[in-house]
Amino acid sequence: MRTICLYFEIHQIIHLKRYRFFDIGNDHYYYDDYANETSMNEVAERSYIPALSALIEMAKNSGGAFKVALSISGVALEQLEIHAPAVIDLLHQLNDTGCCEFLCEPYSHGLSSLANEDCFREEVIRQRNKMKQMFGKEPKVFRNSSLIYSDDIGGLVASMGFKGMLTEGAKHVLGWKSPHYVYHCNQAPSLKLLLRDFKLSDDISLRFSNSDWAEYPLFADKYISWIDALPQEEQVINIFMELSALGMAQPLSSNILEFLKALPECAKAKGITFSTPTEIVTKLKSVSQLDVAYPMSWVDEERDTSCWLGNVMQREAFNKLYSVAERVHLSDDRRIKQDWDYLQASNNFRFMTTKNTGIWLNRGIYDSPYDAFTNYMNILGDFIKRVDSLYPADVDSEELNSLLTTIKNQGDEITELEKMVEKLQAKVAKETAAKKTATKSVAKKAAAKKVEAEPKKTTGRPQKTKTAEK
Repeated sequence: MRTICLYFEIHQIIHLKRYRFFDIGNDHYYYDDYANETSMNEVAERSYIPALSALIEMAKNSGGAFKVALSISGVALEQLEIHAPAVIDLLHQLNDTGCCEFLCEPYSHGLSSLANEDCFREEVIRQRNKMKQMFGKEPKVFRNSSLIYSDDIGGLVASMGFKGMLTEGAKHVLGWKSPHYVYHCNQAPSLKLLLRDFKLSDDISLRFSNSDWAEYPLFADKYISWIDALPQEEQVINIFMELSALGMAQPLSSNILEFLKALPECAKAKGITFSTPTEIVTKLKSVSQLDVAYPMSWVDEERDTSCWLGNVMQREAFNKLYSVAERVHLSDDRRIKQDWDYLQASNNFRFMTTKNTGIWLNRGIYDSPYDAFTNYMNILGDFIKRVDSLYPADVDSEELNSLLTTIKNQGDEITELEKMVEKLQAKVAKETAAKKTATKSVAKKAAAKKVEAEPKKTTGRPQKTKTAEK
């Protein structure tokens, strides 16, 4: 049976403030709180709240037939908790319907998967724990920032225990193959891959309200008919997009939510179902491995990483940031850790792009990519000074690696000792219970012997004794 996998991403950037060269060493706060609050409230009001309300309504009206998946960055969750708690409430309501699956992604929505394995692993585990804490279930499927994927990244994700991963159905990778099948990682066959159908996804997220589009206006029955017309053996239709597309990229006045609400009924009429990523990777077998030697993503026409690392400025900022990754990993300073998450966000590098994509890019406070680079490097200069004050730069890499190895070994040893303590505690508890049982048994036997040893009491009348006559 043909099924639709509908997925939405929730992430908002952390706006950096104007930071001058002379602020380095003097000002350690890098953010524009007003811009962060304003932008989060705007996207919550115009997009997240009405869109999530629509998804909740669809789940309740379908009787469990409608399914959807969401991925929320840790950074976005922090901002929503502060500025838009109503969105958090709606997420819990959607979770309570049982029709929503929450996926895992890097906490920072950053590019650590391209730079540092330990850093990537740490923030993925941190995000997985946060999602479990908030929604009560540990994510089984992973999606990287902007669907970034390569063979090496897939192998790393599989080693963390994930069953599936979402990525882009890029033409330069698939060739003649279709994205409408389940594939697997060539380094770890246990990791199933779901590939985005970029045309069907972009028809909603990019083109829906464009009156110059040949298919305008788009109705739910026409959209489902496109899916129904696909070859019968192509059973998985992956429609992935940002949640902000509903209300921001495509205004509510375009009736985008009414279109969305009509999809389940139109799909049901054609015998098409909705499924979560976990349901798909559990039920369906992979048809082939996917070979991706170089990282791909869902951004721009190239579907690669050039929008973040395509010029000298971006690569310089990227390399400078991750040059202190090991030292940050050692730190237990809460402010350092939080700044690290915010500075890793991929949007910081996107502002520095010099690519001409034909689509207007909102650079926020920046006038140009060079302006974005200068401001970011000033902030990064101060951040690195703070990291160096904790772990001096004169500590060479060999010494630092040795320290990291020692810490890892100690951590492994502590884990093993904790397991041993648990086993010994269980053994002691078992032996104590056995001793109590044996003591009770001995006491019962002793009591029984005592009863047997006592003389039997007479039950007849007492005999009369003759009294001596006087």
